[in-house]
Amino acid sequence: MTLGVTIETPRLMLRPHRLDDYEDCCFLTSDPEAVRTIFQQPMTREETWHRMLRFVGHWALLGYGMLLVEEKASGRVVGEVGLADFHRGLGDDFDPFPEMAWMLSFDVHGRGYATEAARAILHWMEATFAPERTVCIIDPENGPSLRVAEKLGFHPFGKAEYKHKTVLKLRRFASPLR
Repeated sequence: MTLGVTIETPRLMLRPHRLDDYEDCCFLTSDPEAVRTIFQQPMTREETWHRMLRFVGHWALLGYGMLLVEEKASGRVVGEVGLADFHRGLGDDFDPFPEMAWMLSFDVHGRGYATEAARAILHWMEATFAPERTVCIIDPENGPSLRVAEKLGFHPFGKAEYKHKTVLKLRRFASPLR
């Protein structure tokens, strides 16, 4: 059984996680450069398995979640993007709203895939659920992700401590995407 939606962009296919994606997910979460500003260190295979199950669970319980990003030209899994409810405990100005997240393999950084994929799922989310706003957290040292967030219309509105690290809290009010 597959839960989730499939969204196509000019260069990418966004699709639900499947059991046979486990090795691709392990590759993504063990890429030191891709995870440096997200998890601080590569994930174990067990952590990656639990993460995959959590993503499938989002679709089953909430009707939205994370999707795998496949490069159409090669068919290769190059990342993950989506919206989730991670129950981070970052406050009433953050936790009640869908949280945008993205992670792409380091070898495809700089190609605009994160913006393309995130824009597509934001369009889907707004058309399907019409949330008042969406939020995200980003390491203040992660310049590339901050630029993606800005292109998507996210704006900083505070800082928080999350897992012993200061992160920027960003929000985006529902509006047509550019």
